[in-house]
Amino acid sequence: MLTVWAILIDGFIYASWLFLVAAGLTVIYGVMRILNMAHGSLYALGAYAAASALGLYYAGGGDQLWMAFVIIAVCAITIGAITGLAIERGLLRMMYGRDEILMLIITFAVLLILEDVMKLIWGTTPYFAYQPYAAMGRINIDVLTVSRYDLMVLVVSIVIGASLWFWLERTRIGKILRSIIHDREISQAMGVNVERMFTITFMIGATLGAIAGGITAPIISVVPGIGIEVIVLAFAVVVTGGLGSITGAAIGAIIVGLARATSIHTMPELELFIIYAVMAAVLVFRPHGLFGQAVARKI
Repeated sequence: MLTVWAILIDGFIYASWLFLVAAGLTVIYGVMRILNMAHGSLYALGAYAAASALGLYYAGGGDQLWMAFVIIAVCAITIGAITGLAIERGLLRMMYGRDEILMLIITFAVLLILEDVMKLIWGTTPYFAYQPYAAMGRINIDVLTVSRYDLMVLVVSIVIGASLWFWLERTRIGKILRSIIHDREISQAMGVNVERMFTITFMIGATLGAIAGGITAPIISVVPGIGIEVIVLAFAVVVTGGLGSITGAAIGAIIVGLARATSIHTMPELELFIIYAVMAAVLVFRPHGLFGQAVARKI
């Protein structure tokens, strides 16, 4: 029974972190039909920015937990929005309408470039920003001890997921974005500024990736290459749940999170195998993911 509780708690905590990463990826694909490989670097940028800023804050004598959260939020939102705007305006805008494979290659190139830029700025030494994690302490749940910070990440992911759903389903901009998803050409003919909507979407998606990095910086060791590791896991989540679906990203994150936790507690040597075995099993029966839909190609 103890193992079952541990699997459930660890699985949902890990799922919340995965959802934060995958949400931005699936928003961008849902509206723009771009598989953004650079999303992993946006996660890494958010983590590095938050970790270095927190290091400076605590080194300067700061000790207020609420201020640490403000620093994480400001760093992640700022670097995510600015980098997302630069990528969309400076590169992707010239490529709209091209083949999806070309966009995949371009964003992968951006991933590699940003990974090297981060090495130039922050070097190869690991960054640790454990202070907020340690300051929040731990809480007993039945016979298990769980970090309050991990539970906070779970709550934040739920709030972000609900906010995204509300934004897409209940706001005017969300309705415009859904019309673009349904038919880009007709939306443009009706007077929708599609390029402006693409810019907004990419900035939001990039910011979500950076927020995921910033909020997990106190939990992990921020090292070169984390962006590449994260994008692989994020793709497993969105492919399992269905590309372009927020609900699919949430369900996919839960499935992958529980599968990983089960493996860690029972067969740790098969951790990655279990994740991709689950993804493959889903795709056998649902080739477009659990909540994905086939997209008609215009010729």
